[in-house]
Amino acid sequence: MTLDLPSLSIRLVYSACTLYMMLVLFRWLSPYLEFDIGYGKWRWICRITDPVISRVRNVLPSLGPMDFGPIAVVLIVWFARVVIVGGMLGAASMTR
Repeated sequence: MTLDLPSLSIRLVYSACTLYMMLVLFRWLSPYLEFDIGYGKWRWICRITDPVISRVRNVLPSLGPMDFGPIAVVLIVWFARVVIVGGMLGAASMTR
């Protein structure tokens, strides 16, 4: 089985977006699971996800005690993944 470069790049983008969505969800659920990711060997998750989540939190209105920033980030990344991978698939099919 051989993988050509367009197929490999599509899979890489899809997997990277999915991994980022999983990290955001883990960041969001960690306080409920009593898992402290702010310190220690897991703080890299906060360093990767917090810049995007904080920008989205600044745009979203305050809705009480619920934090919808991570959910909005997951939806944004999911939409971007659909658009980017769809565009890459369309471009790859046109070159064949």
